[in-house]
Amino acid sequence: MPTQPPLDPVAVLGLPRTALPHHVAIIMDGNGRWAQQRGLPRIEGHRHAADSVRDVVTHCARLGIECLTLYSFSLENWRRPPDEVNALMALYAEYLASERQEIMDNDIRVVQIGQRERLPTVVLRELDTTVQLSQSNRGLTLCLALNYGARAEIVTAVRRLAERVARGELRPADINEETLSGALYTAGLPDPDLVIRTAGELRISNFLLWQISYAELYVTPALWPDFRAADLYAALREYARRVRRFGAVVEPAPAPLAGTQA
Repeated sequence: MPTQPPLDPVAVLGLPRTALPHHVAIIMDGNGRWAQQRGLPRIEGHRHAADSVRDVVTHCARLGIECLTLYSFSLENWRRPPDEVNALMALYAEYLASERQEIMDNDIRVVQIGQRERLPTVVLRELDTTVQLSQSNRGLTLCLALNYGARAEIVTAVRRLAERVARGELRPADINEETLSGALYTAGLPDPDLVIRTAGELRISNFLLWQISYAELYVTPALWPDFRAADLYAALREYARRVRRFGAVVEPAPAPLAGTQA
């Protein structure tokens, strides 16, 4: 589809653009419950979830948000029934192929974080094609956390640094937060400012444990297949009301809604 016009945050959210997060990360939860509530197989919840992904990605791109990370499949998800996992992998391949033109039309850059091992060949093929085609795009960065676990990511980063030390490229005394961040899958991306979790669950689930140290958390009871632009807007408005201290005592007041007194 043709590129959709940018959205003015003041017009649609009542917020100045400076009040928006640079990086939104979403733990997409509730697909199975959505299906069960309707007497449908669990895979139907995952299938309908694609509509939510499309809606949220499009609106983040149009609002000018820099990065959106979606927790698509965790390392722990391999414990699910094989039929469900196989169907999920087929859906990922289908999504990457079917949404590719829209991704290109809307100047979206796709990246993946997580392990490649165990991912089916068809998923890797469609993923690599989309990543390669979109690598020069300059709009929203869509980061797919696919076959991802934060603890495994940190272990991988530590091993990378240890290998550099063993080769004499790095002194242990020179390892700091910056060097560790640079060894993570997310190197080069800003840390998330806002983490949204759907389905009312109050846990992080091994998601970006290092990167979300200072992120604002927003939990909504909406199941992911029901999550749409209006729900995203509610999260962004709540984010704008938060006071981000970063450990400090004195901080600026939260950004006021447009049209209200400061």
